[in-house]
Amino acid sequence: MFLRLEPRPQTSVLQVYLSPVLAIGLTLITGLIIFAALGKEPMTALYTYFVLPISDLEGWTELGVKATPLVLIGIGLSLGFRANVWNIGAEGQLTIGALAGGGIAIFNHQSESALLLPAMILAGILGGMAWAAIPAWLKTRFNANEILTSLMLSYVAVLLLSYLVHGPWRDPEGFNFPESRMFPDAGAMPILLDESRLHLGALFALLAVAGAWVVLSKAMIGFQLKVVGAAPAAARHVGFSQNRLVWFSLLAAGGLAGLAGVSEVAGPIGQLTPTISPGYGFTAIIVAFLGRLHPVGVLMAGLVMALTYLGGETAQIEIGLPKAVTGIFQGVLLFYLLACDVLTHYRIRLARSYAKSFEKTPAAGEPAAERSAAE
Repeated sequence: MFLRLEPRPQTSVLQVYLSPVLAIGLTLITGLIIFAALGKEPMTALYTYFVLPISDLEGWTELGVKATPLVLIGIGLSLGFRANVWNIGAEGQLTIGALAGGGIAIFNHQSESALLLPAMILAGILGGMAWAAIPAWLKTRFNANEILTSLMLSYVAVLLLSYLVHGPWRDPEGFNFPESRMFPDAGAMPILLDESRLHLGALFALLAVAGAWVVLSKAMIGFQLKVVGAAPAAARHVGFSQNRLVWFSLLAAGGLAGLAGVSEVAGPIGQLTPTISPGYGFTAIIVAFLGRLHPVGVLMAGLVMALTYLGGETAQIEIGLPKAVTGIFQGVLLFYLLACDVLTHYRIRLARSYAKSFEKTPAAGEPAAERSAAE
């Protein structure tokens, strides 16, 4: 007897939206097991990881700081994923956006102009878009796989950042540390709440959520994204341009990733360093799918994933958990999310033989005679 996956005749909408909640619940249960295996009292560790970081106003503002880049990038990625445009290189687009915006601040480090920050933001957005335009052009011109090209460009971007902060852009008064000058006050993100680090980038993230909702629900391009993702053959039949959607998806994602990058360096970091992001560009992929590619869902998922970063830092300080626990939690959550998605669209059946487990399962709309023959 062998197991096989059989497509469900109809997918429950309720199951689709409840599966992320189930995945989070299973992740928490697995967390208890992980904490026990590490020799920690499970409930205390769980409280320290998921509750203690947001037990006061300062914790909530820090949650907003961590969630800002995740939401910005997740919104951009979700637009492309709806149309089956698989941009995996948001980490590189974030880095180039930070370099473009940070470069403006570095070369104008004595400026007090009110136009400095808007120029940095615009440069960051354009930098991210330019970096995303490379896989877009390769995809539409040579049909190159955007997964590989965008991912490989991320490593190029990180190496470029390392070269600049170790070389031409290194602070001449920084005692030879690999970091740039501190940005001037005119190039810093305004703080939204006194005595916190919550900055203007959080407002940009909320505006991105609202903008994406309008695009998907009101604009023709949003309708095309959904049709191409759900029914590619139908989209080709009515003449929707696949190349146009590839360009739109990648440029939108690149621009938002670039905005996230410049928000980080002009916000909590305040300069260019060899490490700008702890992996926001990759974590945002989980955010997009955990949020079901819906703008409001991405916002909620961004807060959840931001809590894993914040909780990991708190758990290191309070109970001595290793930093790697953050990555473990994110990986476990992704595993359960994918498993729940599979079981939402497929059901497990027993096959009498190994060969039978690979037989074609008749689709729900096939005639009864063909279904019987298939069985």
